[in-house]
Amino acid sequence: MIAGAARRLLLGVADSERIRARVVGTPATRAVVDRYVAGDSASDAVRVARALRADGLLVSLDYLGEDTTDAERAAATVSEYVQLLGQLAAEGLSDGGAVEVSVKPTAVGLLLGAEGGGPSALGEKIATEHIEKIAIAARDAGTTVTLDAEDHKTTEAGLRIAAALRSRLPQVGSVVQASLRRTEADVRALAAPGVRMRLCKGAYAEPVSEAFAAAHDVDKSFARCLRILMSGPGYPMIATHDPRLIAITRSLSLNRGPDSFEYQMLYGIRPDEQRRLAASGARMRVYVPYGSDWYRYLVRRLAEQPANLAFFLRSLSSLS
Repeated sequence: MIAGAARRLLLGVADSERIRARVVGTPATRAVVDRYVAGDSASDAVRVARALRADGLLVSLDYLGEDTTDAERAAATVSEYVQLLGQLAAEGLSDGGAVEVSVKPTAVGLLLGAEGGGPSALGEKIATEHIEKIAIAARDAGTTVTLDAEDHKTTEAGLRIAAALRSRLPQVGSVVQASLRRTEADVRALAAPGVRMRLCKGAYAEPVSEAFAAAHDVDKSFARCLRILMSGPGYPMIATHDPRLIAITRSLSLNRGPDSFEYQMLYGIRPDEQRRLAASGARMRVYVPYGSDWYRYLVRRLAEQPANLAFFLRSLSSLS
């Protein structure tokens, strides 16, 4: 209960502009952020991806930014991804999906024209067109693109966009969050041949009507969804740092080939475990964010494991 309350508090901090200004404005922050974010530019992202590939790790690159309500900024984000994919292809990093990209639908226009109840039809149309451009660039680069999950108001639209594109661009993958009550049903519906599905715990503050409040209920949901995915015909991408869930995944993988699923972890979190899994022959992908808009990403993701956020805050204190 205490851990759940701490997580909700931390997720509230992620949306606090006052706290954001203080943290971002602290000179010591950059040295700590560099442990979890590749850098500000695409060249930084490519450099980190190159180093991770040298260690036998797969990579997913995420250009940071979300909740965009400006059409020009959304278009600029699309251009950033297309150029990034070109750089990856030029270096041979994207071959066979070794380095892919992850995209937040709200970063490329899903919220354009939105009202309080969620995305508008216009925003969904624009986001679909923008994601299609990125997916085509990914296809041409020989790799994949995964549509990140965001808060529950965007879940339905995000899954619709992925389904609409997947028929002609099968390399488009989806993300589902075990924290949401609807996810088990979504997983059952989406566990189909060839479908790439990332399962994570979830990193957003959600109403209890939509999401499980207690950490142990989220873990139980994750385990149920995990079993569905690992027994299904799709391609599961198991995104967790939790040793218990990794152990369950390993036990469930005995009836699957090692190339039929992958583990995923965040850049800067449990790097030794990432390398251990890769050395064991497992497919292990590192989610690497880059860009200057890192604050909300970092706090939300570290809030998934409060001990990680405590480490982050201690690090800031030691550098002050």
